[in-house]
Amino acid sequence: MTPHHVPADLPERIQHYIGGAHVDSMDGSTFEVLGPVSNETYLRAAAGKAADIDRAVIAARRAFDDGPWPRMLPRERSRILHRVADLVESRDARLAELESFDSGLPITQALGQARRAAENFRFFADLVVAQTDDAFKVPGRQINYVNRKPIGVAGLITPWNTPFMLESWKLGPALATGNTVVLKPAEFTPLSASLWAGIFEEAGLPEGVFNLVHGIGEEAGDALVRHPDVPLISFTGESRTGQLIFANAAPHLKGLSMELGGKSPAVVFADADLEAAIDATIFGVFSLNGERCTAGSRILVQREIYDEFVERYAAQATRVVVGPPHDPATEVGALVHPEHYAKVMEYIELGRTEGRLVAGGGRPEGFPAGNYVAPTVFADVAPDARVFQEEIFGPVVVITPFDSDEEALALANGVRYGLAAYVWTNDLRRAHTFAQALETGMVWLNSNNVRDLRTPFGGVKASGLGHEGGYRSIDFYTHQQAVHVTLGGAHNPTFGKGL
Repeated sequence: MTPHHVPADLPERIQHYIGGAHVDSMDGSTFEVLGPVSNETYLRAAAGKAADIDRAVIAARRAFDDGPWPRMLPRERSRILHRVADLVESRDARLAELESFDSGLPITQALGQARRAAENFRFFADLVVAQTDDAFKVPGRQINYVNRKPIGVAGLITPWNTPFMLESWKLGPALATGNTVVLKPAEFTPLSASLWAGIFEEAGLPEGVFNLVHGIGEEAGDALVRHPDVPLISFTGESRTGQLIFANAAPHLKGLSMELGGKSPAVVFADADLEAAIDATIFGVFSLNGERCTAGSRILVQREIYDEFVERYAAQATRVVVGPPHDPATEVGALVHPEHYAKVMEYIELGRTEGRLVAGGGRPEGFPAGNYVAPTVFADVAPDARVFQEEIFGPVVVITPFDSDEEALALANGVRYGLAAYVWTNDLRRAHTFAQALETGMVWLNSNNVRDLRTPFGGVKASGLGHEGGYRSIDFYTHQQAVHVTLGGAHNPTFGKGL
């Protein structure tokens, strides 16, 4: 095992970034940030409270009301966002190093996420320049058109899994459409988020447009959700937290976009390309340490191929390389935090009573410390088992057999979540019919999770509210004002003129 890697030039503390300045919390409070390999505190971050959120919202509101950003031409905003993308790309190695150290993600996967962050900015920078809005003509009488306007201060609350990339996924469209923002990143992983301030300054973003407040979700996040001058909240995280946000935002009638948890099925029919399906479903749950909302964490396999699938899948899962996050050979790194590690290990112990353990099952050999979990596979898991129903969010997968298409559909839809699904079959009619009957926001046919940024991203049931991606993001971050113009004479009914 290679020694623990600590990046050079780590900050000793992380501050908020409000109105163009790095500042401490108003009450001076901080919280500890742990490294997932050592589980030791490596820095302290400013712990934001309601007063700090208020300070950030005031700065963002001032930049929105009095600053140039909302009033710039789309092309001018686009140029700045392309510079952001250039800077992210040019610093991808450093970003990945910090992200990997802070979150436990394997370095090669963290590098891919850094590049995706740059692509998110490029995509929305291009989209707002090319954007068209609807116009409706009543020939000779009327023309009606849509006038899009930025809404104001957007509150962005992001999770600890692939944090930098998911921050970019919200920052890109929120800024491209002319809003100002207050970002509250996850408290487990504040390190890469602290790089945004320097990137935006260098790119030429006007002061106060981007603000960052670190802190605990129940304090800083809650204050952002409840703030009367924040009309929009975009949240990615757990479904339970989403329910709280929904309730606490209700008195203010805020716009909400929430991408929540998942327990996504991968359905493998007997006519599937078995090798491709195994490769994809291994990657689909063990990439990003299994800490991904769209993980295919329930694999449903047709009975004719079930035994062969389980045997081959288990053998391949045991060959997945667990290792230090900074090692390029690592495929599964360390889970983000000891609290999360304990939760995943509890599910593994539960799984031993609810299924047949065929791979993994706990801490891998040679890793006495750190939040390491061997890729774990349970077969023969019944649909009422907790490990079948509940989101584990780690390198743990359950495999369940089915006989008919109808049974597969009932199993796939038989959970409270509905984010993603993956279907493996070479029958074209079945592929489309089955996909359209799934209660999920997204379906991939004969593919792992390959994102097309133009398509809607979001879930149904407990997996979320609303969609982002392409024009759906533009819709969320703008008001669509309808302007009606009469051409020719006025067409008014006449009241009040008597006979």
